[in-house]
Amino acid sequence: MNDNDLSTSDEALGRDKRAALKYVDQAFAEAELDGIDGDCVVQAALFAAFRHLVEIYGEEPTAVYAEALPNRIREGGFTTGPRH
Repeated sequence: MNDNDLSTSDEALGRDKRAALKYVDQAFAEAELDGIDGDCVVQAALFAAFRHLVEIYGEEPTAVYAEALPNRIREGGFTTGPRH
């Protein structure tokens, strides 16, 4: 399992990841327009993402990947606007 960073050096893979993120963003927006609480959508998306990762890679590689998330979050790896 790679870093899954959206700023990958492989141009085609980077385009695919950016396109995939747009699909996810659109799904979030549609759910919220349908009155589903944003936090519920986020929790469901995380569950679905980790379920999918476990199906593809297994529990241990997914757990190792998840262990790196706190540092990536703290270092702004998912921040797109001003940092809090």
